[in-house]
Amino acid sequence: MIFNIQDLGSNLDFQDTWKLQENLVAQRRAGEIEDTLLLLEHTPVYTIGRTRDQSSLERRVQLPHPVVVINRGGEGTYHGPGQLVGYAILDLTTYKKDLHRHLRNLEESIIRTIATFGVKAQRREGLTGVWIEERKIASLGVGVRSWVTLHGLALNVNEESLPPFQWITPCGIDGVRMTCLEKEVGSKISLSKVKHLLSQYLGEVLSQEISRNSVTTGSNNL
Repeated sequence: MIFNIQDLGSNLDFQDTWKLQENLVAQRRAGEIEDTLLLLEHTPVYTIGRTRDQSSLERRVQLPHPVVVINRGGEGTYHGPGQLVGYAILDLTTYKKDLHRHLRNLEESIIRTIATFGVKAQRREGLTGVWIEERKIASLGVGVRSWVTLHGLALNVNEESLPPFQWITPCGIDGVRMTCLEKEVGSKISLSKVKHLLSQYLGEVLSQEISRNSVTTGSNNL
């Protein structure tokens, strides 16, 4: 595996995990640690990124869970039990210094993970995230410090992850329908199995990115 994996388990407080990410980013920038993937489930929380438009959480005073404004892109979303969150602390100088490419790599790892369960997922033009037809199953939001990334992805696995989305406009997209892997497959799914698959496929995607860059660099040096 080309990155370290830390499985933090469940019931993780969002603010505590955010502080951990910031510490890991500082260590990665200093060359003290390798690239790291944090896998976890949060205690229920709504988050929103750096945006003046707060309309995705328009019923903020009525929300059943706390709201945290954070240093990532994107509008409002929900994190909680039954949802797999992956925070990727990656030095993009190892891969490609392109934040949009980083998002596409995260999406690809999710698409491959979902395909393992016999479900076809895809991107939608002009939108970030992963979809099954018109239903959104995974959200992404990232930040970067000197080309070291933080935050990452949220994949809805179990059905308990869905009800809190009804209180908001997920990612600011009117009329969006959220779904989860269990609902699409029609049976119970082990979140630990999804963790293993996501780690595997993200490793594959990033290894392919390194190979592409090596070929490009080699061609440019001819």
